[in-house]
Amino acid sequence: MTITSEIRDSRPSGRGPLRGKITSLEVLCLLLVLALVLQDWLVGVLDVPQLRTASTVFVAVCVQAMPFLVFGVLISGAIAAFVPASALRRLLPKKTALAVPVAGLAGVALPGCECASVPVARRLMQQGVPPAVALSFLLAAPAVNPIVLVATAVAFRDAPMMVPARFVGSLLTAMVMGWLWTKFGKAEWIAERALRKLEEKEGTSRWTVFTETARHDLVEAGGFLVLGGVFAAAFNVLVPTAWLEALGAQIVFGVIVMALLAVILALCSEADAFVAVSMSALPLLPRLVFLVVGPAVDVKLFALQAGTFGKSFALRFAPATFVVAIASALVAGVVFL
Repeated sequence: MTITSEIRDSRPSGRGPLRGKITSLEVLCLLLVLALVLQDWLVGVLDVPQLRTASTVFVAVCVQAMPFLVFGVLISGAIAAFVPASALRRLLPKKTALAVPVAGLAGVALPGCECASVPVARRLMQQGVPPAVALSFLLAAPAVNPIVLVATAVAFRDAPMMVPARFVGSLLTAMVMGWLWTKFGKAEWIAERALRKLEEKEGTSRWTVFTETARHDLVEAGGFLVLGGVFAAAFNVLVPTAWLEALGAQIVFGVIVMALLAVILALCSEADAFVAVSMSALPLLPRLVFLVVGPAVDVKLFALQAGTFGKSFALRFAPATFVVAIASALVAGVVFL
């Protein structure tokens, strides 16, 4: 079913709502009433340090990511409504191997985080762009755009070479993953809904397509963002900080620990440099790994990818991206640091 057919099917049919049917609105109202009545009991039950920490992490992940997710679905809606598929295909080289680095460099033009790039990448696929090209854009956009690079420069004023190191490491990650998908990727790994071509229907306003596409993508992706926030909160509470600090005291373990921390913490790419610079006890190389891995793969991004492209895709793409991102960061670190 296409977006425009979803719009048509969602129009009121003239029939009234079924009598006696309980909707999500009634359930929400009931829960709010119960929360008000039982608020004293709930405060006592929920006043636990670990739960307070988990709730803080959950809210922080969702709040810092939501504006960029909204930005991404607006871009997605604009592509669906106003950008013809033929125009996108004309802008990219015909050979996928050449289009991959072009898509990676195009990420410089999109100031967003990984949450914004997922719906845009799906829309590019639906417009006929090869998956390898769309995935290269997905990985590059959160890490090589000017906002992220300026934030990195501000955070690492005493280590200015972190900026080119991060740029090269992130761009290399996007290009290598695009080329790997060109060589080994299979269309059946991606859910059919993500590859379904958009069909233009007469009689439907482009603004209607824009608003309904953005609404559809926001509702779908928002749920998986919440799920990713829950995972990030759980990991932050269940994994003792002392374990991570002890492992991070050595360079090899520091690289591994910082890569895992990037996955677990699920920070927004515009903010992660300020977290990395605060870990001054670690050498620059493990912190560079943290900055390259985070925008490429983390728990909330995994959840978004699973919801958008399917579990089969995410279970293959995320581990491969994790390994490639670490290797790319190490290469960039050796060259620039």
